[in-house]
Amino acid sequence: MTFDAKLTFHGAAGTVTGSCSVLEAAGQRWMIDCGLFQGSRSLEELNRAPFAFDPRDIDGVLLTHAHIDHCGLLPRLVKEGFRGPIYCTRPTADLLGFTLPDAGRIQEAEADRGARRRAREGREPYEPLYTEADARRVLEQTEPVALEQWRELGHGWRFRLWNAGHILGSASVEICLNDEMRLLFSGDLGPDEKAFHPEPNAPAGFDVVVCESTYGDREKSELSLEGRRQLLLAEVETALARGGNLIIPAFAIERTQELLLDLAILMAQGKLARTPVFIDSPLASNATSVFRRHAGKLEDLGDIDVFGFPAFHFVETAQHSMQLNVMSGAIIIAASGMCEAGRVRHHLKHNLWRPESTVLFVGYQAQGTLGRTILEGARRVRISGTDVAVRARIRRIDSYSAHADQGELLAWINARQPIRGGLFLCHGEEQSLAALAAKVTAQGIEPTQVFRPQVGESFRLRPNERPTSLGGMRIAPAEAAHDWQNEYAAIMVDLKDRLRHMRDNQQRERTLLKMREVLNHVNQTRGTRAR
Repeated sequence: MTFDAKLTFHGAAGTVTGSCSVLEAAGQRWMIDCGLFQGSRSLEELNRAPFAFDPRDIDGVLLTHAHIDHCGLLPRLVKEGFRGPIYCTRPTADLLGFTLPDAGRIQEAEADRGARRRAREGREPYEPLYTEADARRVLEQTEPVALEQWRELGHGWRFRLWNAGHILGSASVEICLNDEMRLLFSGDLGPDEKAFHPEPNAPAGFDVVVCESTYGDREKSELSLEGRRQLLLAEVETALARGGNLIIPAFAIERTQELLLDLAILMAQGKLARTPVFIDSPLASNATSVFRRHAGKLEDLGDIDVFGFPAFHFVETAQHSMQLNVMSGAIIIAASGMCEAGRVRHHLKHNLWRPESTVLFVGYQAQGTLGRTILEGARRVRISGTDVAVRARIRRIDSYSAHADQGELLAWINARQPIRGGLFLCHGEEQSLAALAAKVTAQGIEPTQVFRPQVGESFRLRPNERPTSLGGMRIAPAEAAHDWQNEYAAIMVDLKDRLRHMRDNQQRERTLLKMREVLNHVNQTRGTRAR
């Protein structure tokens, strides 16, 4: 009798966020990650779309790490009836205790703001995706497990976790089905040169490997931790010499702590003057307490109290955060890392228009995010209903990435050989997936063994056989990355400025009349086609 399994990609397929896969075999359904979609509005709308499965039918979740694009839909899963265990490492469980309730509060706040806006527009309000209470229920179902130890799941299933080197507690998931089929889900993989954690590791010889591809199209320059600190030192000194603030949008988990490590070492060594550093993110403050709790297992800390360094000031209240508006010459680290929510938007609103200020990006910026828009050279952006001119100095350091680059991904994949069935490339934008796929096949893996699944696509898996697509694509990559609302926002930000610079009111009125005529024509054409 042939042993069959089915693997469905519900997120991070043709896209970077929303990691979620469901593996079915022998009457069991286990989910690997359950993350929030972030980026374009088309993608984010998937967070509210009905699940493509009944949450009550999921036996359990194997969670790779605590980043919100991997765990952020767990509260909704529980809210809609999931009652199984959520297995992860102990540090991941500790971080979830802060990340998920924080996400719930954000969902409630956004729903409240949206309700007021919709009421003004005469539209029906909408409910939060989930609440803080829903998020706390997730914690009751979380069960920490140790790395590299098999755990039985019943019905011939077992799994174990391997260090992924991405963030504190991150893991790759190995699954064995009836001793007939072995699968490995990479989760997010860290680079070889990474603070705090050793390099990723896992065994070799699998039927199926699912590998992330975030930086599948780029090679980062080989840089030691000391070299990275020198880059940071140059950016900080140049920014502060201009007289303004240095705003660093940073992910609350791992990126903020890496920045604190480097800033503390630079100041302790006397290379950087003692400068006030404000960590303006309650989640980052709480995450730092988890890092401190696990400091005994972290690398590179030396003999400095990194997380309690005297120059560091953790901003807890919104009032204290607003007081930073009148400051100059400070370093402000704030979440979110892609500038889509959180207090960093407040600081951008008050600093982007200032020529003496600097915004330093140290992390990946997904398509459709405010961070990506700024980084790609926008002259004006819209933040919380306000048009803001971009006059600040915009800078970027790539060496803080917590993701493996193309060469490191290829090395990790090669170390998993032989891959007898199929290699799935996910968690990447289209150009990254295509570039990595080309490199993989050039190094000897058959093109028919390499898959780039789309959101909603399912595959039949059999031991020692190449997977077979069963179809079911839910959203096209191009539609996910771009949508009309992004273009609308860009036009609205630019429109007033362009009108202001026209010759006179008559030219402005003619321009607006032409715009209205185009819209009327489109609506009339649409109405004719509908009839």
